[in-house]
Amino acid sequence: MSKTILEKFGQKVRDERLKQNLSQEELAAKAGIHRTYIGMIERAEKNITLLNIEKISKALGIPISKLLDE
Repeated sequence: MSKTILEKFGQKVRDERLKQNLSQEELAAKAGIHRTYIGMIERAEKNITLLNIEKISKALGIPISKLLDE
């Protein structure tokens, strides 16, 4: 079964966060969003907005395209 776009995006956020040795709390603080929201994104429970995608990409220091690239 193929993954949904939410699952793919959430996995990329988690992978990049772990590469940078950041906790969900640390990423959330850098992005200016709530920690539980990061967890929900990583578990594909939230349909994230473009504004929050931008916040997360800036907090991770990577282009948005890297989070959306298949």
